[in-house]
Amino acid sequence: MTERRKMVAVIGYAHLEESSPAYREAQELGKALVGHGFRVVTGGLGGVMEAALRGAKCAENYREGDTVALLPSFDTSAANGYADIVIATGTDVYRNAMVANADAVIAIGGGAGTLSELSYAWHLCRLIAVYRQFGGWAASLADQVLDGRERCTDGDDRLFGVSSAAEVLALLDERLGKYT
Repeated sequence: MTERRKMVAVIGYAHLEESSPAYREAQELGKALVGHGFRVVTGGLGGVMEAALRGAKCAENYREGDTVALLPSFDTSAANGYADIVIATGTDVYRNAMVANADAVIAIGGGAGTLSELSYAWHLCRLIAVYRQFGGWAASLADQVLDGRERCTDGDDRLFGVSSAAEVLALLDERLGKYT
C-alpha cells in the first residue's frame, strides 16, 4: 500500500490580477508543492486559490487529483477551472475549517477569510507559513505566536514568515513531521 501524499492548503487574497506579484508567487508555489510530491487544496475560487491550482497543474510530476477545491457553496460551477476534485460543501465560511485541516497551511496576503483559516489552522495544530511581502493578514502575522498552546514536538512554533516557494519547501521538509 502506498503512503498517502500530504495535502498543503494555499490560502490568501480571493481577488488578484494575473499580472500581480502575489498571483505569480501563488502559481509558483502550487507548481513547487506538486513538484515536491504534495497535493494542493484551496477554497477553489479566484485569486491566490486559482493561481496555486493553476501552478500545480504545471508541475512535471502533476497527476490527476493533485488539485482540490473546497467550495463554500453547493454550486460546483463556481470552482476555478484548475481544480481536479471539486467538493461543494454548502457550508459558506465554515468551510474555512476544512481548508485549514490540510497537513500544512500557506498564506499569501488575505483578508478576513484568510484570518479565520489561519486561526483554525493554529487550533488544529497545523504547520503554518505566511508570506511576508504581499501585505494582508499573512504579512501582519509573520513570525508571530498566536497563543501559548503547545502545538509541535520541539516548541519552536509560530506562523513562520517566508518569502519564496523554496523557503516554503525547506520549511515543510524541516518541520512538517513535528506537527501531528
